Amino acid sequence: MTDSSHSSKERSLQTRIVHPEDKLTPGFQSFSVPVARASTVVFPDLATMRALVWHDDSQWRYGLHATPTSLALAQRLAVIEGGQHALLQPSGLSAISNVYFALVKSGDHVLIPDNAYSPNREHADWLAEDFGLEVTYYDPLIGAGIEALIQPNTKLIWLEAPGSVTMEVQDVPAITQIARSHQVLSAIDNTYSAGLAFKPFEHGVDISVQALTKYQSGGSDILMGAIITADKNLHARLKRARMRMGLGVSSDDCSLVLRSLPSMKIRFDAHDRTALSLARWLKTRPEITTVLHPALPDCPGHMFFERDFTGAGGLFSMVFDKRYSPAQIDTFVEALENFAIGWSWGGANSLAMPYNIKSMRTANVWPHEGVLVRLYIGLEDEADLRADLERALDGLSG
Repeated sequence: MTDSSHSSKERSLQTRIVHPEDKLTPGFQSFSVPVARASTVVFPDLATMRALVWHDDSQWRYGLHATPTSLALAQRLAVIEGGQHALLQPSGLSAISNVYFALVKSGDHVLIPDNAYSPNREHADWLAEDFGLEVTYYDPLIGAGIEALIQPNTKLIWLEAPGSVTMEVQDVPAITQIARSHQVLSAIDNTYSAGLAFKPFEHGVDISVQALTKYQSGGSDILMGAIITADKNLHARLKRARMRMGLGVSSDDCSLVLRSLPSMKIRFDAHDRTALSLARWLKTRPEITTVLHPALPDCPGHMFFERDFTGAGGLFSMVFDKRYSPAQIDTFVEALENFAIGWSWGGANSLAMPYNIKSMRTANVWPHEGVLVRLYIGLEDEADLRADLERALDGLSG
């Protein structure tokens, strides 16, 4: 490197713009994590570059794999989840895909709960059709009975508690105990709890997948996911697959999620209080036969929720009386003024979405005849949301 006095005298203006000689006052501090944008990571010398070990998280290699901004977010997510390692992904579905491609191959067998996030099912079906993966869907309330479904080639058991639409709460410890006794890895989609209300590694889970698009972002404007683990070797397997598939995240997006994390628990609890209050009120409405909220005693798996969870957030579902047609339920949803129609959740705005559950289940028969509508309760005033639901319900009855 040329010294600064020589640089300023000998280098052209264009070169000095590309190689600036910034003189910044030291000692600046703030609460935010600086945004480190990089594709190229600069090495001090060739020896450092040649000594790189791809699976060593303490080394900087390439901006796709990590920057100080993304690593700060990964470390904080691991702490929230109760794990040791976290890999950031472009989306929650990308995190699910990463787990598949890292851990299973053609001819392997995977078990998936019947209440799983639909894109997970679609991903598994695609892998079965085009790549020779064997897939079995199981009753989410099977508990220790899952042992009867394990085959010699079973490599992975997925869990989702609660199911993000039908809300069954699985007996996670019973399933993971069986999985470990057969040396089968377990992975849970823990997006519902945001890592706040359920600690998967305390219940025997090997891998936790999160859609950071939800409560971690909180603004309905970020797509990101994460894979959290407690085992270093498992983390390395997942990291290698992520690297081979070229998966990475934007440091700017990481900065936005980092900005939202300090308020996540406060927001989650606010969603939880309002949602549970509205769920209890909806149980009194004659138009609705069942309210599927894990904190309510008649929700399937409620006893496991009481045992293992500390909160529920803003998501729950309700089943309408079968006398109402799908077209009438569509009219109800479209009549709501404070509930938008859209997927995803975790932001400030409430959402409503009708589902045809029978078309989504294969392992067991869906017991309800009426149409299911999933509600996400945002941060609007509870009285306004209740008045909106009441008006739309009254219109449905009329």
